[in-house]
Amino acid sequence: SLYPLLYELEAKRWIEGRWLEKPGERRRRFYHLTAAGKRQLVAERRGWLEFANAISQIAGVEYA
Repeated sequence: SLYPLLYELEAKRWIEGRWLEKPGERRRRFYHLTAAGKRQLVAERRGWLEFANAISQIAGVEYA
């Protein structure tokens, strides 16, 4: 469930992963946003806010 999503984001070059290995510990993979990923995040947030505002108007919900 999570890993297919991470692989997809990596294929789109929105994130980059790297392995970290320490003696006596299992290796771990760390991810960070790329510049393209940051741009996409801004666009996704904008879209989500527009959606949430539209739903709020339809439902008549007001937030403090």
